[in-house]
Amino acid sequence: MFCASKSRGRGISLRPSKRNLPAERAGLTKEFMHFNFAFTTVQVLWTLTFAGHLVLLIVLLGRERIRRFPWFTTAIALTALRLLASRLLFDRLPRITLSEIFIVLADLSAIIGFLVLVEVARRVFSPASRRAWIAATLVLLAIGGAVVVFWGKWPAWKTVEFHSLLGRLEVMQLFAQRAGLLVDTITVALGLVVVLFGRRFGAGWRSHSHQIMIGLSTASISQLTTQTVWERIAMHTVPHSMAEYQRVMDLREKIFNANSVVFIVVLVWWIVCLWIDEPGTNRPSAVAAPDPAGIEDLTNIESGAGHDAAQS
Repeated sequence: MFCASKSRGRGISLRPSKRNLPAERAGLTKEFMHFNFAFTTVQVLWTLTFAGHLVLLIVLLGRERIRRFPWFTTAIALTALRLLASRLLFDRLPRITLSEIFIVLADLSAIIGFLVLVEVARRVFSPASRRAWIAATLVLLAIGGAVVVFWGKWPAWKTVEFHSLLGRLEVMQLFAQRAGLLVDTITVALGLVVVLFGRRFGAGWRSHSHQIMIGLSTASISQLTTQTVWERIAMHTVPHSMAEYQRVMDLREKIFNANSVVFIVVLVWWIVCLWIDEPGTNRPSAVAAPDPAGIEDLTNIESGAGHDAAQS
């Protein structure tokens, strides 16, 4: 396996002979060359999503977009807080305390999500008349309300105990789910309206309001599709063994990972679009640096005037 060889000034050395190297050792060497990636897909997607939120917040603050979209900035910050809390608090607090925290954050996210829609709609359709605003609002609320009423099963209210902590948490969780569904449905409908009629009101596809609405609609479509597909699979799948159950869980993870990938793409879209200024935006021009020769001339004039005053 080893052969002796003479090197200049070093005597006899032992080195592996390529001719006598067995096939097992060659295969072991190739195996050691493989890259060992210790992170799971969920961890990588979580890291990219959290980093995307931080970069988007930096863009919103650095490019002064927060003045025009304060609720959108609040929603991004709250989502980043939920991501961080899910990583730091999971399995470190009692389940009831953890449920209280995340249910309250989910309720706040649903409420702020509705305020984001109002904010973007006001930016896009500000020239519209009051009648058009009222009519469009009623139509969108009717569409969203119909979806919320007929989507899935509602719990039996007789079984809900409002006087207990678990009962109140169940009601708050139901509010978060239904309010989130309402916001997603209205977001998709409003996004379609913005795409079709936004240019008539001066908000073309290069405006920030239009671009934010495209991202919100894409994320909501992905969320609704993921929820629909998983509910269909869970409803019509009956695993008969542990292997079949694990296969269903793996499929669920892949579906939710695909939804995370879509949201990361939306974050990149927002970062790029909000970094670029809207067409026609007047940026403050840079102040020209003073000419050193001009400063020297002014210094000579001032010194000459002082000398004349001293002589007088």
